[in-house]
Amino acid sequence: MKITALRLHNVRRFAGRGVAIEGIDDGVNVLSAANEHGKSTSFEALQALFFQSHSGAGKEVKRLQPYSGGNPLVEADIVMPEGRFRLTKQFIGGKRATVTELGSGRLVAQQDEAEQFIAELVRGGASGPAGLLWVRQGVTGIEERSRSDEEGERRVRESLLTSVQGEVEAVTGGRRMSAIMEACTEELGHIATPTLRPKAGGPYAAAVDELERLRAAEAKLKREVDDLRTALDRRAEAARRLAELEAADEIAARRAAVTRAEAAIQQARSHGEALRTREAEAALAKSRFDAAEKELADYRAFLARVRTLGSEFADAAQRRDALRGRRAECQATIDAAAAEAKLAEAEQREASSLLARLDAAMRARQAAEILQGRRDRLAQAEALRRTLEAAEAALALVVLPADAVDRLQKLEIDIARLRAAEAASLPSVRIDYDEGVAPSVLADGAPLAGGEDRSVADRLMLTLPGIGAMTLRSNRKAGEGEALAKAEAKRSELLASIGVADLVAAQRRQAEARTKAGEAERLRIQLDHLAPEGLPGLREEIARLEAAAPEAIEVKGDPDAAREALARADRRVATARNAEREAGPALSRVHEAATEVEASFASMSGEMSRLDALLGLEPDRAGREHDLAAVQAERQATFEILDREVAALRERAPDLSSVEAALQRARSAESAATGEAGRLREVLAGLNGQIRTQSDEAVEETWQEAKEALEVAEARVGAFETETAVLNRLKTALQDSRSAARDLYLQPVLTELRPLLEMLFDDVAVTFDEKTLLPQAISRNGQKEDIDRLSGGMREQLSILTRLAFARLLARDGRAAPVILDDALVYSDDDRIETMFDALHRQARDQQIIVFSCRQRAFSRLGGNVLHMVDWQP
Repeated sequence: MKITALRLHNVRRFAGRGVAIEGIDDGVNVLSAANEHGKSTSFEALQALFFQSHSGAGKEVKRLQPYSGGNPLVEADIVMPEGRFRLTKQFIGGKRATVTELGSGRLVAQQDEAEQFIAELVRGGASGPAGLLWVRQGVTGIEERSRSDEEGERRVRESLLTSVQGEVEAVTGGRRMSAIMEACTEELGHIATPTLRPKAGGPYAAAVDELERLRAAEAKLKREVDDLRTALDRRAEAARRLAELEAADEIAARRAAVTRAEAAIQQARSHGEALRTREAEAALAKSRFDAAEKELADYRAFLARVRTLGSEFADAAQRRDALRGRRAECQATIDAAAAEAKLAEAEQREASSLLARLDAAMRARQAAEILQGRRDRLAQAEALRRTLEAAEAALALVVLPADAVDRLQKLEIDIARLRAAEAASLPSVRIDYDEGVAPSVLADGAPLAGGEDRSVADRLMLTLPGIGAMTLRSNRKAGEGEALAKAEAKRSELLASIGVADLVAAQRRQAEARTKAGEAERLRIQLDHLAPEGLPGLREEIARLEAAAPEAIEVKGDPDAAREALARADRRVATARNAEREAGPALSRVHEAATEVEASFASMSGEMSRLDALLGLEPDRAGREHDLAAVQAERQATFEILDREVAALRERAPDLSSVEAALQRARSAESAATGEAGRLREVLAGLNGQIRTQSDEAVEETWQEAKEALEVAEARVGAFETETAVLNRLKTALQDSRSAARDLYLQPVLTELRPLLEMLFDDVAVTFDEKTLLPQAISRNGQKEDIDRLSGGMREQLSILTRLAFARLLARDGRAAPVILDDALVYSDDDRIETMFDALHRQARDQQIIVFSCRQRAFSRLGGNVLHMVDWQP
């Protein structure tokens, strides 16, 4: 089979239009175009034509449908030894499949017969030879894929090699080898799993379970024997320790240690109390001494200050008199400048008043203009608001709940699915009239058309002219169809709640609501632009402007002349004020100096009065100083005596923390010994009970019996392990023998692959996996490498060459199929890709190869028959 043309209409990105690829010839054919041009769409359409039923509704079929909907149509012209044919399929709606002979135009087959015709071409569907040779974009065939895809292609390769090379059984010993392997596998399967684990329910598993049970029992008995021996040792140790603790001399020694520690801590506390008393008395004496010493020092300082204060008082009186004369002179100068400034300010006020009246008249005119502008904006905004309210009201009439259309669409899908399921489960009737015979059978009184299946939902009466009437009944069980009825009821209820007739009307309402919502949003934006703070804010602003708007003022005068007069007055005032300011600092300095002198004079007077009050009368001052010195000396002597006593007590004081620690240790030792003795008595009671119980049960004799039974069970499990290992070794040897023979089995594909490999690689040999019949590793330069460790480019090149080798074997076996590559060479470098082009041309001498690629520049060097997409109308 060879493909000569491919046409598709309303497929994926080609919504509502058709394209065709004409003139596909023998050898290499290349369609090179940019991404999103439709190459992968064409590949998937061709896959659907050959591998998908026209009546199917699976995801592969639904992927052909554009987002806008419609019925995908795919058509291909092919050439076979029997002639030239056109294959056509339409999916989803108006489903049909036809095969037409191009020479005569005769309809060869349609519907199911056409599907059978196409199935014969590919022999096995997607898992047949065409599925093996048609390479989807991004798939090399070597990477890990689903088990079903890998198993399907493995069967194709195995079938192909068998037909070319002959039965592998003849090489590996015939059916006797299979019989031996089956017997070995069956025997091994009785006792073990494929992973050589004991098989559940088998004798091996039962022996292992018994062994585990005996091991657990023996371990339990051993623990009990160990526990008994441990309990005896613990009882002896506890009895010895209890005797030590309860010895009379030990108890007396612990009690004596506590008594000594209590007496020592009592003595330490008494000494500490005496020390604290002396420390308090010494602190009081020190405080009284410090007070007397300070009082004497203050009194002597006051006497010295009185002697220096007399001369300072006379100097201050002289400075005060001089400053009073200077202050009078400065004040006269300032008074003259102030009088001049007063006259100039009167002139300034008159000129400023005239200019202010002129400015107020101008501001009144500007305020009136602003107020009128705000009123105009308010009128526009109110009109726009009325329009917006009308738009929102219209929107409210057509708006639908947020998820109503989605829920309605889901219900429509559920109803269609339920109807399809119900129709598929119902019996049907069909009649095919002879050619030229008009429909004469009536179904429920209406003519029954020929060539159509009619479902019988409940009851159907057929009127057969000249024969009689026939009644067909479906006899459906009660309750069938309830799901469909409930779904239709929910749809009716939802349609009634939103007030539409059907899904299309709801979608129209939704579109209308979107339009009205957009119009309302546009009006809302305009309104926000006119009144950013809202209509109430704009009205408030107008009210404020109206309240603050000044009355219109009519004032005659020249503003420029008024400003000139005001400037002259300002200069005169400034001159007078400057003169006043010039005299001001001198007066300020005089005032400051006078104030300072007056303050100093008053301060010295106050200080003199205070010192006289503190020192007393001048004749008594020397006697008071002598008395203060005597008190200070007496208090110093008292403090020094108490301080020496405190130092002596502190030096003899015992360490209270150490004494308390010794008492705590003695008490804790006594308490710990008492507690330990009590616990040891409890432990002895428990151990006596445990030993008595286990001695009565004879656990040591039972343990010996369990050990003997365990040895027997271990021997039985060992026998099963030996048998399993022997059977597995035999099975492995048989498989190795068959694997050695498989090299001859793979010789045809290796023969086809070798010249292709030599075109790309030097000294490279390929090893195939005997299970998958795919390349597993390569050997080059004496080193072996796994396929999955090779670069992406080398893996895709090896994949393409392997497919070309299988394609040659298919052609030799009489099952030639086109090799179709959809962007299969994306990782190859420039040198390798040109060598791959040569390999494609080498294999295309008696093979059709179709290449789709987005690498226009690189594939321009491929040569071959260049294909183009053209518009097409079915």
